[in-house]
Amino acid sequence: MLPEISLNILDVAQNSISAGSELTEITVEIDTAADTLTVCINDTGCGMDEQQLKNVVDPFYTTRKTRKIGLGVPFFKMAAENTGGSFSITSEKDVGTKVKAVFGLSHIDRMPLGDMTFTIHTIVTLNNDKDFIYGYTVDGNGFTLDTREFRKILGGMPLNTPDVSEFIKQYLDENTAEINNGAIF
Repeated sequence: MLPEISLNILDVAQNSISAGSELTEITVEIDTAADTLTVCINDTGCGMDEQQLKNVVDPFYTTRKTRKIGLGVPFFKMAAENTGGSFSITSEKDVGTKVKAVFGLSHIDRMPLGDMTFTIHTIVTLNNDKDFIYGYTVDGNGFTLDTREFRKILGGMPLNTPDVSEFIKQYLDENTAEINNGAIF
């Protein structure tokens, strides 16, 4: 099992990219009053048919040719459900896939959220030809990073150029620190 939720997000986002998603939306919402940490990943990839969707939570099923098992989605599901939370995945062929994992925020078995700055920065800068929307919210306060907006502002400059990459990292770090207000999730 991956030791941080952020690494599960990275794995599912990579699945989205591999499925041809041109726009992947990742949201993390922490609600301390409801005692939940919710992760949603929506993509515009090729989607799955009913049989693939049924099998995707089976650790002994994968469409990859490099190995015979696919543990990412099953472990993500198990991690959420082990905290009293829930997991759902819906998909439509040629439209995309939606994943939602809800974790019990204060549950003793909830793994830490992890380094979301690293995760989002990695996804954005290593997939310069794709677009991403990342939203992070704690108790109603949040921020959004939308690569489409960054591209407009930068006049098409690649997001993986050193100065832009550093700006994205600082943007994520500063906004996350402000929203967390000293809390570690």
